[in-house]
Amino acid sequence: MTKYKALGSAFLLDTWRSWLRAWKPFLSIMIISMLGVAVLTGIYAGCRDTFMAANRFYERQGLHDVEVVSTMGLTDEDVDALRGVDGVDDAAGVHIERVTIDGEDGHRLNATLREPASMDVPYVREGRLPGAAGEVAVTEQFAHDTHDHIGGTIDVTAVSGGDGDGAAHALTIVGIVTDPSDLSNPEGYSGSVFRSAVANDYTCYVAPGALEKTFGADPDVYGAIVMRLERTENTDAFSDDYDALVSSTVSRIENGVQSKREQARRESLQSAAQSELTRAKEQAYGELNDAQAKLDAQRSQLDEQLKALDAQAAQVPVGMAMPEPLASAQRQWAQGDAQLKEAQQQLNTKKQEIDARFAKEQQTVDDIAPRWYVQSRTALSGFSSLKSDISSIQSLGNAFPIVFLVVAVMMSLTTMSRLVEEDRGLIGTYLGLGYGRVTITLRYALFALLACLIGGGLGLLIGFLGIPAFLLVVIRGLYAIPDLTLEYDWLYGSLGILLFVVGVLGAALFASIRDMRQMPATLMRPKAPKAGSRILLEHIRPVWKRMSFLNKVAARNIFRFKSRLIMTVGGVAGCAALILCGLAINDTVAALGPNQYRGVDQYDMFAMTNDGDEDELRGKLVQDGKTTAIMETRIESGEITNGEGSSTSVQLTIIPQTQLGELNTMFRLEPARSSSIFGWVHGGGHAQPVALGDGGIIVTQSAAQSLDVKAGDEVDLRGEGTQPHRVKVAAVTRSLIGAETFISEDLYHRLFPAAQLGEAASEQPAITWNAVYAKLKGGKDEQIAYVDRLEDDAIVLSATSTAYQAEHFKFDLMGAVVGLIVLLAGSLALVVLFTLAHTNVSERMREMATLKVLGFYDNEVHHYVNREMMTLTVMGVIVGLPLGRWVAGLLTGVLNMPGLYFEVHIAWWSYAITVVATIAFALLVQLFVNPVLDRIDPVGSLKAVE
Repeated sequence: MTKYKALGSAFLLDTWRSWLRAWKPFLSIMIISMLGVAVLTGIYAGCRDTFMAANRFYERQGLHDVEVVSTMGLTDEDVDALRGVDGVDDAAGVHIERVTIDGEDGHRLNATLREPASMDVPYVREGRLPGAAGEVAVTEQFAHDTHDHIGGTIDVTAVSGGDGDGAAHALTIVGIVTDPSDLSNPEGYSGSVFRSAVANDYTCYVAPGALEKTFGADPDVYGAIVMRLERTENTDAFSDDYDALVSSTVSRIENGVQSKREQARRESLQSAAQSELTRAKEQAYGELNDAQAKLDAQRSQLDEQLKALDAQAAQVPVGMAMPEPLASAQRQWAQGDAQLKEAQQQLNTKKQEIDARFAKEQQTVDDIAPRWYVQSRTALSGFSSLKSDISSIQSLGNAFPIVFLVVAVMMSLTTMSRLVEEDRGLIGTYLGLGYGRVTITLRYALFALLACLIGGGLGLLIGFLGIPAFLLVVIRGLYAIPDLTLEYDWLYGSLGILLFVVGVLGAALFASIRDMRQMPATLMRPKAPKAGSRILLEHIRPVWKRMSFLNKVAARNIFRFKSRLIMTVGGVAGCAALILCGLAINDTVAALGPNQYRGVDQYDMFAMTNDGDEDELRGKLVQDGKTTAIMETRIESGEITNGEGSSTSVQLTIIPQTQLGELNTMFRLEPARSSSIFGWVHGGGHAQPVALGDGGIIVTQSAAQSLDVKAGDEVDLRGEGTQPHRVKVAAVTRSLIGAETFISEDLYHRLFPAAQLGEAASEQPAITWNAVYAKLKGGKDEQIAYVDRLEDDAIVLSATSTAYQAEHFKFDLMGAVVGLIVLLAGSLALVVLFTLAHTNVSERMREMATLKVLGFYDNEVHHYVNREMMTLTVMGVIVGLPLGRWVAGLLTGVLNMPGLYFEVHIAWWSYAITVVATIAFALLVQLFVNPVLDRIDPVGSLKAVE
């Protein structure tokens, strides 16, 4: 028993000593596992922490799951009907009022006043919520933009003139709050990103009943109904399960309740309107009848007078002059008759006017058609922006760890194969002594497992603490999410380590079991060297003859050992591809602004005004004399729905029929480019420009990508306050920023006829051209200065300069993630090169010793080894550059964000940085390898049995 224990102790002691000697391979596996687990968990954890904090905030503030708005208001009966829908937990009506707020320098700001409800409760940042009429709580965005503060006052005017006089009402600011539907951080850098609205629309909160007291709003009519659904309380609002739950409820509302309640509301409004119209008719026609009765009485009197005058005239002898009194009476009668006829004519005209007016009003009553819009949280721009931004970053976090895992497996296989090869004789000895193959295999498996677990543990610390802390700093600059804290996900963290454990341990087992199959006697003998063979280069005689002896040796060493060639080139190529991929994403984001605002957009300025001020705006532009061309447009909020029911919000741009040709002078409308690598290589941007006509709409690529819409498809287009109509997509044009959809004036009228807008069916309402695109004189500095001055004008709602946008566009969150990826990829490249170099030296110790015995100096030995490693590194870089470009295309395709299309762009210096960085890492590794070469003992190495 004692002898058995002694042998066991010796085996364990030898195992421990061998592990200590192999600290370099151990460190390599540990660091690669650490980096892989950190990448796998870090970006995921940062995004998960953000989503969880947002979910907690939404749940605490009661953000609605579904909202119903109507073009003609909603009632308590609608609320009760929605409460009865299967899946709806609660429903509440919300009183709202659209207003304008008097801003600085005469600017008018659009806003919505809301009374508090049981849902969508604002989060108080400062002060309190309003408690009485005359008080208001404003959002942080409003306070930031207007510089108003608690205690100040704002003047608001109802857009609909609800109180009848259109007067401004002063409201005192008592609180600054966060709208639960929009978590954008006004103090951060979110204003510089691509989703800056054409014109801000603010939400303010007033006390219960304040809208009725202040504006005379109808307390029985709601502007919206918000709902919370069952089974959503503990469901991630950013998950597919939540989307499916909401979608099914929305379908039940649209199919079971919407049409019935729309019809009921229509009948109610028509009944009330018809009763009022009937009363108006009775009053108007009653007055007409009274006036007609008076005229008829006067006509009877005149007829009696005429009979009397005719009788008196008959008594006058023939040939005798008419007596003057009788003649005067006849003249008075004729004058009275003429006046009576004129009065009758006026009464008839008035009757015709009243008939026409009542016919038009009757048509208006008949055209009353309330339209419901059932919207989920995706209709909230703040929610959609948060979801798309964080999800895009999360998609990168899901893709990059795959490369890290592949590299980790390759390096583990290389490292463990070398360890087993070095212990070949020892393994044979242990097998000869009776140790089982499983016991010996565990010696190497536990080595790899321990390195992977330690590395994975450190990776979890970095992944759940370091990387998320860095990401959350950037995310806090974009979104003001309360209670944004770091959290650990035990399941995902454990699975992350397990994934690398399986890969690394599998490589270790493969390397050890492969040699364990041989007999002990075979293992104890030195492994026969690989049979010599010619390489392909030797058959190219003109080249081979001109190569020096050492170059020939290097070429044979590189190409004869295929496994080392594949491992080295593959590892370096993977790291170079990661570095280039990160830089490519950075270049792609950096090029978005210039490519959009200097390439696609050919105009210099966009300006928008309120309805009613369009003539004044155009007159001012003409008077200033700074423009060389002007194109009027109508800008509306719209929505496109594809055949599968998916929808996205767009900016609907209506072009006047007389200015369709000018659209191509303001925009470079080219067909959407191919996203494949071949399309990129050949440019793909020289097609004929697309012209807008009446046969369909033009959808920009940045809007079409999220719905997978292509030219020739049919979609449902919804305008502002209109019902959706089917229309053909005439073309999808190249665009990187924004989600514009162009439509001609005639097609717009054809899709959205006047009858549905509440007008007489025979008339088309005139479109108000509330925006202009213009080209300006002067350089970019002059243009920016002019647009800044124009934006200060009271009639201008918003004005932007493409020169300014091209220079100042940025996407900070993506830039931060790219910097992180490049840093981790560079670290991985350094570790990979170090591992490969160490393995290369360790398996060629006798060769290096032979060179020293033959008289090679240390520098010559360095050059002999490093030349091969540098050649393999260059080969890996050559393979890694196109690989990185291809991976970059795949990853940018994953970043499917509304209003943003990633067209892959890689600057030449990114290729240069990748090459220089990888070679610099190789040179840095040489500084660590050269001392190892210097310490090789020629005599001891030659005595060693291999």
